[in-house]
Amino acid sequence: MNNTKNVLGTDLKMCCAGTGFQRDGFCQVISEDVGNHSVCAIVTDEFLQMQARLGNDLITPYPAYQFPGLKAGDRWCLCASRWKQAYDVGLAPPVDLEATSEAALGVVSLTMLQEKAI
Repeated sequence: MNNTKNVLGTDLKMCCAGTGFQRDGFCQVISEDVGNHSVCAIVTDEFLQMQARLGNDLITPYPAYQFPGLKAGDRWCLCASRWKQAYDVGLAPPVDLEATSEAALGVVSLTMLQEKAI
């Protein structure tokens, strides 16, 4: 599964350099990506703090995984399930629909993503 289309059905755009499961800047989902890193989000402090409380620390850098650590305003390919988890409690960060892979639609609806579109 190498998704090159976004949730709008057009060509997937780059989210930001260094993100994505393959760290190529795209929120494509390949078979090895069991986390479905398909949602291109602009993270907020509320989202980052919520994830940290749940044990998913996205703030601390992890160089071994080429992970720089995130701060509010950064763009990043999030796991669709983590984005939905935040959506369900009103803390989902904004998303770039053109850079969000169609693979996200297996976890969240287009309507949900459109509600938070930039």
